[in-house]
Amino acid sequence: MMNMPYRNILVAVDGSVEAEWAFKKAVNSAKKNNAHLIVCHVIDIQALSPSPYAFYTDTRFQDAEKFAEELLTNYSNLAIKAGVTKVETLIEHGSPKTKISKKIAPDKHVDLIVCGATGLNAVERILIGSVSQHILRYAKCDVLIVRTPKEAEEESKPLQVELTE
Repeated sequence: MMNMPYRNILVAVDGSVEAEWAFKKAVNSAKKNNAHLIVCHVIDIQALSPSPYAFYTDTRFQDAEKFAEELLTNYSNLAIKAGVTKVETLIEHGSPKTKISKKIAPDKHVDLIVCGATGLNAVERILIGSVSQHILRYAKCDVLIVRTPKEAEEESKPLQVELTE
């Protein structure tokens, strides 16, 4: 059986090192397959505000929107510079777990989702499982979960001062 090329590749980004590595893999896959690359960021309303109504009147909403727009603009520019010809950015609101696998992927006819193994929200990951685990479980297409190479993980840690005796 012949492998079919991917036509629509979705990469979920949140500003983490893991998402950056996922983005790089997604760009390479999009170039290799001459695919449409969709770079998305889901603003998790529940994580930012106790009430969805309060969230929209709160400055955290504007801050989250601004962060998402800047993040996606940067990633879009990088993808175009790398040679991807079809790039789309998308901001959604809600739970990243359900939005990515159950709404965005089907709506955009995605045949590959690329995401980092972990993201920024460690507390949620401990309590109810990671976004990538949920995507893997519920997506109706291929899923590529990218792990950050150990040396890149070390570089992303805050600098530590070594004391000498």
